[in-house]
Amino acid sequence: MPLLDHLGELRRRLTIIVVCLIATAVVFYEATPVIIDVLTDPIRPFLPDDGQLTVLTALGGFTIRFKVAIFVAFIACTPIVVWEVMAFFLPALKPNERRWVVPTVAALVVLFFLGMVFCYLVILQAAFGWLLGETGDFAQVIASAEDFLNMIMLLEIGFGAAFELPLVIFYLVIFHLVPYSVLRRQWRYVYVILLCFSAIVTPDASPVTMALMFAALIGLYEVSLFVARQVITVREGRQALKYTREDYREGVDED
Repeated sequence: MPLLDHLGELRRRLTIIVVCLIATAVVFYEATPVIIDVLTDPIRPFLPDDGQLTVLTALGGFTIRFKVAIFVAFIACTPIVVWEVMAFFLPALKPNERRWVVPTVAALVVLFFLGMVFCYLVILQAAFGWLLGETGDFAQVIASAEDFLNMIMLLEIGFGAAFELPLVIFYLVIFHLVPYSVLRRQWRYVYVILLCFSAIVTPDASPVTMALMFAALIGLYEVSLFVARQVITVREGRQALKYTREDYREGVDED
């Protein structure tokens, strides 16, 4: 298509995403008190005043409810957002590449939700327990609703995004962008990169959260390599696991 047609298609896709987000946020706005109660449930034992949050400004209540509504709307619309983005690039793919689109969209959504569930069930309690425990010996914590909810939402999104790692590794190996042998042999460097990534993504900068994310990413990395190994073995044979960049480059030159 001409450039203007591409821009028109992009505008149409973005319009669908924005309209869906706004409509969903409006629906969820009235339910934000219940949603906030659910979000803070894992950390309630660590909150002062029997778990009661505090709003410090007159505008604070509306701002917090609006942020939470947008956050929940984004989570609920994740399948639509991912599909619209993938659909924009779909015409540029070859027929044999298009068959990967639906599995990719499904995997993206599932992994994102798994990351959020892992954060909710494991990370929130450990992170806030350690952070608030560091304050209890010398000061009284004021449970600011905006501060606490911002931290919870950032952690949820951070872990949701981090759990996309298996999909990235899988496609890097399957499409021979990075040979399996390289990732397997250079695992020490990969672990260091994952450690740095964990330190950057975790918004609270606590060692507990960073360590838990690092452990989760290592597990995801090893699982993704295992799955990629099985797929490569079935498609190309076990000898393909030892291929290097030079081997693939020679294969392309021969073709």
